[in-house]
Amino acid sequence: MSKNINSMMLKRQSAEKRFRFYGQASLAIALIMLVVIISSMTYRSIPAFTNYGLNLNINLSNENISQDNINYRRLVRDNISLLDSGCDDRKCRKEFLRLFSSGAAYELRDTIENDPSLIGKDFSKFILFSDDADLFYKFGIDNSLPESERRLNDREITWLNGFKELGLVEKRFSTNLFTNGDSREPEIAGVLGAVIGSLLTILITLIISFPIGVLSAIYLESFAPKNKLTDFIEVNINNLAAVPSIVFGLLGLALFINFFGMPRSAPLVGGCVLSLMTLPVIIIATRASLQSVPPSIREAALAVGASEMQVVFQHLLPAALPGILTGTIIGLARAFGESAPLLLIGMVAFVVDIPGSFTDPATALPVQVYLWADSPERAFVAKTSAATLVLIFLLIIINLAAVILRKKYQLKW
Repeated sequence: MSKNINSMMLKRQSAEKRFRFYGQASLAIALIMLVVIISSMTYRSIPAFTNYGLNLNINLSNENISQDNINYRRLVRDNISLLDSGCDDRKCRKEFLRLFSSGAAYELRDTIENDPSLIGKDFSKFILFSDDADLFYKFGIDNSLPESERRLNDREITWLNGFKELGLVEKRFSTNLFTNGDSREPEIAGVLGAVIGSLLTILITLIISFPIGVLSAIYLESFAPKNKLTDFIEVNINNLAAVPSIVFGLLGLALFINFFGMPRSAPLVGGCVLSLMTLPVIIIATRASLQSVPPSIREAALAVGASEMQVVFQHLLPAALPGILTGTIIGLARAFGESAPLLLIGMVAFVVDIPGSFTDPATALPVQVYLWADSPERAFVAKTSAATLVLIFLLIIINLAAVILRKKYQLKW
């Protein structure tokens, strides 16, 4: 008898050890995969955080120049032409100008508008190289390939090597990545417009989905009669939580844009669409949080004469608040990383300007990642990884907020 008991105990202990090992192994694999993904993204994004350029002497000493009549594009072109290129024909000069960013004129305009005292003076302005020239300094080029298969010809490579030999080339941190909106030119493209668009969109989602979701859950849990209609509603809420996000995009396209005529590619419409996707998550999380509150709290409140409304809003809801906030933030984090619904309502449009309101044209950070990943320019590869890192960082902050709020308001029974 004792041998059988010992044998059973050994088997149970072995099973417990195996279970702990499987759990620890699963956790280790998950951590390793997370480290691999983030490390890979970080390594691939490193080139996006720096840009190569040179200091160009800008001559604004002409007495007839004023802030209203400056042709910035011509001013940059004329001052670049003063560099020793050895060009005698128009085609050669055009190739030489192609080595520099087309956004240099806009950056010069911003510099002068921020400091009008520069008019009438000579000063030095750092201008960026084009994406092809920038990649040349970062990775070099395979000279064994014929010119037709290279982005830079032999003459352009000679010019770039000459800049480097003269010590004109400088490497600087890419502030454009964090201060600019989208652009066709990789060297000046940034994520600020997409980040602000995502934040405006998720704010609309929170404003719409949180009160509606919480109140709906309270009604279904505490006030709705138990009949076939409420059972049907509950089943469909659970089903909606598992519906692919692109279906909500189709619904938003038909309802908000085609029927109500709301502006396409605006955070207002994006927030409305994402709120449809977030509502089932918030309702389910709120109901589960209300159910987790001990029945003794309800019974004690009713025993001292509290009404059903007072019981729910003064006792059950505050006690269930940590779970409600956690479920809401997790739902918002999922919505923050969605791109499929936003593609269908036009937020895939090329938007350069940074949105200033809920109705301005905008894009979202996941859509920005999608657009850059589909771009043919090689420089957008690093930009895509950098934008993905920004997205992961923001999602970590959102999920960290859920943990902090749960710890702060959690009650122990």
